[in-house]
Amino acid sequence: MIQAITESSFNIYVQTEDNRINTAVASTQIRHLVKFTNDLDKSVQYAYGVAEKIYDRYTKIDMNYSTTPSVYVGRTKLFPAGYWKYEVYEVSWVGTVTINSGNAPVTEDDVLSPAADTKGVVQGLVTKGKMYVAEKDGTQQVQYTQRQEPSGTNYIYYGQ
Repeated sequence: MIQAITESSFNIYVQTEDNRINTAVASTQIRHLVKFTNDLDKSVQYAYGVAEKIYDRYTKIDMNYSTTPSVYVGRTKLFPAGYWKYEVYEVSWVGTVTINSGNAPVTEDDVLSPAADTKGVVQGLVTKGKMYVAEKDGTQQVQYTQRQEPSGTNYIYYGQ
């Protein structure tokens, strides 16, 4: 399980190499597109990592927080706090890896045309799971409102 905190950058450590799809290219030609889906409101965000390091059996992907998410530079805004699902897709390039508009797919179904060595191709899903995004300030999930004392009977009143 991945853990993150709202309004904060975080690292993802996921097992990718055991499930690698395109073994015809070197690890330097592979990047991972991460899809985040919120359990509560079903909102979806995609992002490539700011930095990615592929080890023998797993991959470390660094994500940054931003108020304006961007799929290409690893900026995410995972809000509200709570449970999210993540899916990690393998994207491979034959030529130079360039993560920008027109050269990197933005969803798992995105097919870039015309096909070229500089355009990434989604190979498929390599891992998925659930993650918990904790509150940064502790006020996002539960908010209390002070009410006026009721005038009448049969009330339980807490307050001043």
